[in-house]
Amino acid sequence: MSASETTPVPTEWLALPDLVEVLGESLGRVRRLLDEHYLIGSRRTGVFAVPAVFLVDGAPLSSLRGTVFALKDAGFSDDEAIDWLLGYEESMGRAPIEALLAGHKSEVRRVARSLA
Repeated sequence: MSASETTPVPTEWLALPDLVEVLGESLGRVRRLLDEHYLIGSRRTGVFAVPAVFLVDGAPLSSLRGTVFALKDAGFSDDEAIDWLLGYEESMGRAPIEALLAGHKSEVRRVARSLA
């Protein structure tokens, strides 16, 4: 495995005001998307933010929500779920978010469920 395979997927982090702008939604609606796990974020930068790679064409990645639920069911915290989604997963040969973006949600969720 090369060093590039172990480093997380590079992504910009979007704070709430950025999400409001990118999504074209009210702050209340953005908070609802987070509460209902259509998006997942972290305070790791000191400010709550969401990885930009979780958005596609100005909307939450459609396969993210079910995957977040699978990770939550496996006992993952939000930070752990984000790290897993952005990090290299050896059994898939790529980062789970890359597989989701490529339309392989079944594979990602199968691996996520096996982590429980």
